[in-house]
Amino acid sequence: MANYPHEEDLLFLIGDTARLVGVYADRIARTRGMSKAQWVLLIKLAQNPGLSQKDLAQMMAVEPITVGRLVDRLENSGLVERLPDEQDRRIWRLQLLPAAEPVLAELAERRREIVTLISEGIDAATLATMQAGMARVKANISHALKGGDGAAQAITNSTKAAV
Repeated sequence: MANYPHEEDLLFLIGDTARLVGVYADRIARTRGMSKAQWVLLIKLAQNPGLSQKDLAQMMAVEPITVGRLVDRLENSGLVERLPDEQDRRIWRLQLLPAAEPVLAELAERRREIVTLISEGIDAATLATMQAGMARVKANISHALKGGDGAAQAITNSTKAAV
């Protein structure tokens, strides 16, 4: 087998970094009786009030049943409510309740602490370059997932053929 420099590979670095930040964020969330997934759901709803569970599942890259369970917990905690869609009674729209405001404020503070931790020893110019680069990476992969890139489509097709 070929020698592959995993530690230096961009894909591994992105994946490992995201995983470690996620583990750290989940640890902090758990000290407050929540999960990172619940915090992500609250942030997405704060940014996009009235999302359906299906839309939220797509945004979070999870199955709708997973979002349903998260919403159940947040609803039981008095942070989120389900409202019937005005046009389609099969759809429930999700809305934050006033009790979510202090949770979101604390979440914003915890996020600032995480950013401070992960950016320690990195100057502002380098951070700006990293952020711009990661935004470009995200845009590139988002475009490829929407079928806008022939190479990505070929990889997807070969993966389907192998399964």
